Amino acid sequence: MNAWSQWFGRQSLAGKMVLVMSLLLLLVQTVGFGVVRQVVERQVQVEVAASLQVAERIWMRQIRQNASRLADAAGVLAADFGFRAAIATADVDTIASALENAGARIGAGVVAFMDPSFRLVSSAQGHDGRAGATFEALAADLARVRSEGRLALVDGAPYLFVIVPVRSPLTVGWVLMGFPLDQAWVDDFQRLSATHAVVLAGGTGSPLGLIVSSWPDAAEQVLDPGGDALWPLTLNGVRVAVRSLDMDTVAGDMRVVLVRPLADVLAPYERLQWLLALVTVGAVLLFAAVSRVAARRVAEPLSQLTRATQGLEQGAFDVEVRGLERGDEVGALARGFDRMRSSIAAQREEILRLAYWDRLTGLPNREQFRQHLMAAIEGSRTVPKPLVVITLNLDRFKHVNDVLGYGFGDELLRAVASRLKALVRREGDMVARMGGDEFAILLARTDMQGAVQLARRIMESFESPLAFDDQTVDLSASMGVACWPDDAADADLLMSRSEIAMYAAKSRTEGVLLYSPALDSSSAQNLSLLSDLRRALQEGQLRLFLQPKLDVATRQVVAAEALVRWEHPQRGLVPPLQFIPFAEQTGFVRQLTLWMLEAAARHWAALQPPAGHLRIAINLSTRDLLDLEFPSRLAGLLERYGLEPGAFCLEITESAIMDDPQRAEATLNRLAAQGFRLSIDDFGTGYSSLAYLKRLPVHELKIDKSFVMGMEHDDSDAKIVRSTVDLAHNLGLAVVAEGVENEAILELLHQLGCDEAQGYHISRPMPVDAFNAWRERRAAAAA
Repeated sequence: MNAWSQWFGRQSLAGKMVLVMSLLLLLVQTVGFGVVRQVVERQVQVEVAASLQVAERIWMRQIRQNASRLADAAGVLAADFGFRAAIATADVDTIASALENAGARIGAGVVAFMDPSFRLVSSAQGHDGRAGATFEALAADLARVRSEGRLALVDGAPYLFVIVPVRSPLTVGWVLMGFPLDQAWVDDFQRLSATHAVVLAGGTGSPLGLIVSSWPDAAEQVLDPGGDALWPLTLNGVRVAVRSLDMDTVAGDMRVVLVRPLADVLAPYERLQWLLALVTVGAVLLFAAVSRVAARRVAEPLSQLTRATQGLEQGAFDVEVRGLERGDEVGALARGFDRMRSSIAAQREEILRLAYWDRLTGLPNREQFRQHLMAAIEGSRTVPKPLVVITLNLDRFKHVNDVLGYGFGDELLRAVASRLKALVRREGDMVARMGGDEFAILLARTDMQGAVQLARRIMESFESPLAFDDQTVDLSASMGVACWPDDAADADLLMSRSEIAMYAAKSRTEGVLLYSPALDSSSAQNLSLLSDLRRALQEGQLRLFLQPKLDVATRQVVAAEALVRWEHPQRGLVPPLQFIPFAEQTGFVRQLTLWMLEAAARHWAALQPPAGHLRIAINLSTRDLLDLEFPSRLAGLLERYGLEPGAFCLEITESAIMDDPQRAEATLNRLAAQGFRLSIDDFGTGYSSLAYLKRLPVHELKIDKSFVMGMEHDDSDAKIVRSTVDLAHNLGLAVVAEGVENEAILELLHQLGCDEAQGYHISRPMPVDAFNAWRERRAAAAA
């Protein structure tokens, strides 16, 4: 069954249709043929039964006719004057001669004369005494029942006897004539009835034996069915129907078996069946041919559609679809397929456009940029030439979206794309939008120096504000530059390292930054840095340093900024710039922040002066502000050490706030509600707006050291510091200046009304254990 299913499954649709329809027709024809055969069998049975009944009647009529013929012949003899005269004179010889002549004329086998008492007087055949006794008994019986004829066995042979009285005028005797049932009899019967007769006879109570038969080689045991009829029977390899007749016989038993061969009865029906078989075969062949033509008409368009689908699979969407003009279901299928082909082609074009092009700006997207970069690298391997990737990210773009709306942000991105395309025009170069507010530039035949020059031109082009309707936006960006093959060997790594340089430039607010392994947390020299930092926390390798802050007016130490130093067992004292940016990039800075808070809380009580209050400032990172659980952790730390929130001042950089202003504002509000003092670090170097500054719950501004260090000799820096102090005071905020390198700067800050100051002029950062001793020395010197 499985083999048949597998074979059938491998056939074509047309073949399956032809095979199934032909099998169905053949099944119907076979069932019909079987029904016809059963009907024929029943009809033949009926006809043969009727034929045997007719043959029986013919057999009995033949007996009656022969008996009548015998009776006529006997009557002629009995009426013969000479025969009667011989009887009257008892001339036995004349009687015997007359009997013999009469029997010869009609072919009688037995001719005898009986006296009125039925005693045998003379017999033409000269039978013995036993036969004579049979004749006498038979004659008496025939005379008594007045039968037209009677069957009897004489010497084991069957005869048909009749008896006629001889009157002159009284009955003077009886003429007995017997006609033998011989071969001529049964042959004549077979010619008349088309039915064979087999005569069986035997003495009373004895087995029957074959006497005569028109059926050749008849066997007694076969031809003695023991019943009235038998259907069917096989004799000598021939199917026949038989009917058995038990004859009333004197001096023994006789049975006649009528045998009707079925061949001549079945012949017309067999010819009809053969004709039906031929018609069936012809119908099946014709139906198969017609079905194949019809199936091909259905299957061929389907095959064409299959070939069309194969073409679609290979990307050939211009394949010809046939059968569109047909009005049937196949035509409807073809038209539906053609519509689907057109739709898929259009969708494919749209997908390819979406897959390789940015819908908003019309620039290539990241995937097209990547493939173009890969092709450029492969082309540069044979003829070495430098390739540079510049990754650009807009500053404050999220803020623009939040304040001015996303529609305005989209217009801004399109304007940036137009400016970049205007600056990058050389063949082989490419400008792409990588996603969000990030763009990438591929310079196919430019070294690092040329890339830096282009980056600076881009920065200069961004100095011109963008105007949209009534809105004007100042634009700036951070860019990272990576070069092939110096910085990376493949396209993906080159793009990744360009992005790393870009993020580093954004965090450092440096505008343009070239990639270096020190920026990359995945570079070879930094692969073990994260595990070393974790080990530093566990093994106590981190050190807490403090840098004092003075009240500018009283010159008293009122606060200190907490700093972390790492004393590595092999590397020695690791500079903060080597692990702090890395910690911020990997997210480990949150563990560093918690460690500094824990260490400051642990030393806080010991750092308090005899009179007054010392506040410890701790820097928070972007990741700290985006951590919604951070305020809860601080509350738990204060409760653990029994401290008030006023013991700390939390410093936040502008860039940390502006990365996600809404979440940062939510975190700052929670910290302020807890009672923490908040300070904006490096104020003036970021991109925060006054609107946000007014909304944030901060208590002080910390002026960046770049302005403070230059205010002694640069009027612009001095004006910036003065404006910042005035702005902060007007907003009710305190001002802290860092970068105080000499007494003159400290005095200028005093004149400007600055509240607090820190810098190397006051003190370099020192270990926490040395802070109290330094403060005591300073107090003694001041006294």
